[in-house]
Amino acid sequence: MQRFRHGSLFPLTRTARTARPSALSAALLLLAVPCVGCGGGETPETTGATAPVVDEPTTAVTDPNPPPAVPADPLALPADLPNGLLLVYSDFAEDDNGSFTVPQPARMEILTRRNGEWTTEVVTDRDSNVFHKAMPFTPAVGAPGILTAGGSGAFVRLWRRTAEGFTPETLWTESFGGRFDRMRDIEVGDLYGNGRPAIAVATHDQGVFAVLRQSEQGAWDVDRMDQRADTFVHEVEIGDLNHDGKLEVYTTPSEPNRLDGGAQHGEVLRYIPQDGRGSRTVVADLGNRHAKEIWVGDVDGDGTDELYVAVEALTRMNEGRLETVEPVEIRRYDANTPPDARVVVATLEDTQCRFLTVGDFDGDGKREMVAAAMRSGLWLLRPGSDPRGEWSVERIDQESGGFEHASTVADLDGDGRDELYVAADNQGELRRYVWVNNRPRRQMIHSRAEPRQRMTWNITAVPVSLLSAP
Repeated sequence: MQRFRHGSLFPLTRTARTARPSALSAALLLLAVPCVGCGGGETPETTGATAPVVDEPTTAVTDPNPPPAVPADPLALPADLPNGLLLVYSDFAEDDNGSFTVPQPARMEILTRRNGEWTTEVVTDRDSNVFHKAMPFTPAVGAPGILTAGGSGAFVRLWRRTAEGFTPETLWTESFGGRFDRMRDIEVGDLYGNGRPAIAVATHDQGVFAVLRQSEQGAWDVDRMDQRADTFVHEVEIGDLNHDGKLEVYTTPSEPNRLDGGAQHGEVLRYIPQDGRGSRTVVADLGNRHAKEIWVGDVDGDGTDELYVAVEALTRMNEGRLETVEPVEIRRYDANTPPDARVVVATLEDTQCRFLTVGDFDGDGKREMVAAAMRSGLWLLRPGSDPRGEWSVERIDQESGGFEHASTVADLDGDGRDELYVAADNQGELRRYVWVNNRPRRQMIHSRAEPRQRMTWNITAVPVSLLSAP
């Protein structure tokens, strides 16, 4: 059984973490460098705590005569990295009023580090005005490449490098018959238990959820699992909550998007492709609220997957202003949790949260969750002794935001340590966070002059070896 998390370079497996630095080394690191969230030598709060952020240079500054006891800068990077990042955007040009509102072709940036410099390669697709996602993919038949989900028009494509640059193979395109045609999300896993990767696809706006299967000859077939009029399917995740060895697919359909506040009904559905279309089950009924982000995996370390749902805030218009009635909630669902249950492990004072990222950021052998909220910043969530109870909530960076606020966990340098990468679109920066003695340190690695020009939809790690011509 294999599944692939976006941002992961390899199939997900549960393995022991590599050895961590000694307590003495960690203490020396703390003395040597400032960190996000530290101040005055006091212990930071673990609920809603905020502290000044310290920006770090991209390259380490070396002292010609450094004291031998001081370790190297933990943010320093090798001149060449074995892994890079895929960033996908909506790109806009200026209109006559100087606002960035004119859609441009879908844009993907391939960010790699070579010879001590970050370099960017751009791939565009004139058949779509947005790439919602890009990820490395190796089909059962054919060469590996970069898999993309595009919107308006709706295309799932596999890009491979040729002498002319990256060239796409279209795996699926369709006009769904509604107002929008978008491939909104994709995930990959062995969904039919035959050892072959299949692609789960969520779409807008006719509620189509489908799985792409590759034949022995290499052709792609569309297994349409669901379709419902005027329905946006925002997210798809893969996991195995009941531990039976069959991969399940989870999706987040809702009523059409609203910008004026008010109720927007949504659900989380489960499908088991091996069991066919009749496997459709409502896992979470969110009532007058909905979710655009879910995460499936084992956060609490018990060996069994859980489902986490970032429920959007309930809002309303009051004298022309949008106000929050109920804040963002992070809810947990286990295999036996009733659909109408409300097991809230954390709340965020924000209107939306579109990215949940999980990793062992501080190196203690336990996993944490980073919630990237639209306006209130980045939040670190830790399960307690009862992972179904209230988690600790700590703000790790208030000066980070964006409509999507895309983030991912990756290990670009291959040293066995999780790093956090965040697209702070409000600030126009791509940032890297590394934990030093249990505290995050921030480093800007990529920026643009006009933040409003692009919206980042997703970040994914990619092996540099995949980017070379065959």
